[in-house]
Amino acid sequence: MVIIGGGGHGLATAFYLASEHGVRNIAVIEKGGIGGGNVGRNTTIVRSNYMLDQTIPFYEASLKMWEKLSHSLNYNVMFSSRGVLNLAHTPAQIDAFVRRSNSMLLNGVHAEILDRTAVARMVPALDVSKNARFPVLGAFYQARGGTARHDAVAWGYARAADRLGVDILENCEVTGFLREGDRITGVETKRGIIRAGKTAVAVAGSTSQVMALAGVDGLPIESHVLQAFVTEGLKPVLDTVVTWGAGHLYISQSDKGGLVFGGDLDKYNSYAQRGNLPVVEDVAANTLAMFPSFARLRILRAWGGLMDMSMDGQPIITKGPLDGLYLNCGWCYEGFKATPASGFTFAWTIAKDEPHPLNAPYRLDRFRRGYQLDEKGRGPYPGQH
Repeated sequence: MVIIGGGGHGLATAFYLASEHGVRNIAVIEKGGIGGGNVGRNTTIVRSNYMLDQTIPFYEASLKMWEKLSHSLNYNVMFSSRGVLNLAHTPAQIDAFVRRSNSMLLNGVHAEILDRTAVARMVPALDVSKNARFPVLGAFYQARGGTARHDAVAWGYARAADRLGVDILENCEVTGFLREGDRITGVETKRGIIRAGKTAVAVAGSTSQVMALAGVDGLPIESHVLQAFVTEGLKPVLDTVVTWGAGHLYISQSDKGGLVFGGDLDKYNSYAQRGNLPVVEDVAANTLAMFPSFARLRILRAWGGLMDMSMDGQPIITKGPLDGLYLNCGWCYEGFKATPASGFTFAWTIAKDEPHPLNAPYRLDRFRRGYQLDEKGRGPYPGQH
């Protein structure tokens, strides 16, 4: 088997193919270096606070795997159950969060609704005053959510897969596919030809480009840039993940002391791993609306991850669309937190040629059949998810 993409999902797939299905003759090929893509360029948030009956079990299974992942890989991925707090600023938002929390509770996943006093106690640096520009009325809280060290996840899976006999080939960019009729039989790379009975694609925002080499176009995804930022280090001030309900912003503090935060996509299609200044200004302004005391902090670095945004905001984990080809894409904002469950279910799909019950709703044909999984109710607009 060949797995194209040496990011978190590709490496996790290789690990679970080897550990769960006994497959050893696997090559993971990566055009650059391991951990150089989105798995090493994200805001590290892990959660399962979803609403739909199809999405909650998938992300909850992933969260349970996160809780044991360091033991499973024999490598410290620095998973921290520091909680994820979603702020509410209007009564309608409180109602929406109550609805989501009830959906989670019905699926056996714990959730809490907090009032403003509890939020102020939990996050002292947050401006919860009544004359704030965006007054905080309460919050939706998942205590088991948190963060993990992104590059440790990449190297943990790579190391564990390597120990099971998986070949990991860096600087091995795919330049074409080998075909016999409508069946994919391997890949052409800058380092030569690799023949394989099964070929899997897990390349995030580069999916459309790679699939075009196989003659497949018109996939229901778009590629957008998502920026993130890290400030200079400071003493512990934020021991949970906070998301802003009046716009799109999420922030936490890393183990090194820097604040890690991000917000909206750059609202144009792009394959470039860089963003633009209007988003920098927007994200910084939103941060200060929540935490005025952070105004004097300096941003140390910023980066852009390449997001493959699907038409309903949910992933595609599927067999096909050609024989011998398997596709894992469309992760939008959800890729890092889903890494364990994505790898586990994709490995199952590849090994058994059928979906696992957890990823059965994520087949590609749902767009043809009209069974979209639109958590946000935004419709078929990738940039809105």
